[in-house]
Amino acid sequence: MPVGVTTVERARVIGASSDAVWAIIADPHHQPRWWPGVERVEGVGPDRFTQVLRTRRGRVVRVDYAVAGAEAPLAVWQQELAGSPFARVLSASEIRIALRAADGGTRVTITQAQRLRGSNRTGGWMLRRATRRRLDEALSGLAAIAV
Repeated sequence: MPVGVTTVERARVIGASSDAVWAIIADPHHQPRWWPGVERVEGVGPDRFTQVLRTRRGRVVRVDYAVAGAEAPLAVWQQELAGSPFARVLSASEIRIALRAADGGTRVTITQAQRLRGSNRTGGWMLRRATRRRLDEALSGLAAIAV
């Protein structure tokens, strides 16, 4: 793995049909119900959306995504970093959500790949830990609302 690239993959079987899970994932308006920290979603179009998050200190943070793929069973979101506070730390960030039929429902796999800016060798483990926690929370949130 190249220096500065952090990839985290988390998976879970959700007790709902692939169609039901896909309906939630494919519509960004559902994200406040399942993606951690999202208060609302704005600017939703066929090829982009903006997550509006609130930090623990109450500050609003906007995260813009380009939809690079949205055909069942795979969604791909690329974070638009230029001009954002994340551009100081990251040079690339992509989320892939894949669905596959499984016993008892649908296996959902979320993979997030992030490239740290510069030659930051120590930040990768902290980024991995935080990303693992966020993806686990997203899977739990998705399981709670998928029927």
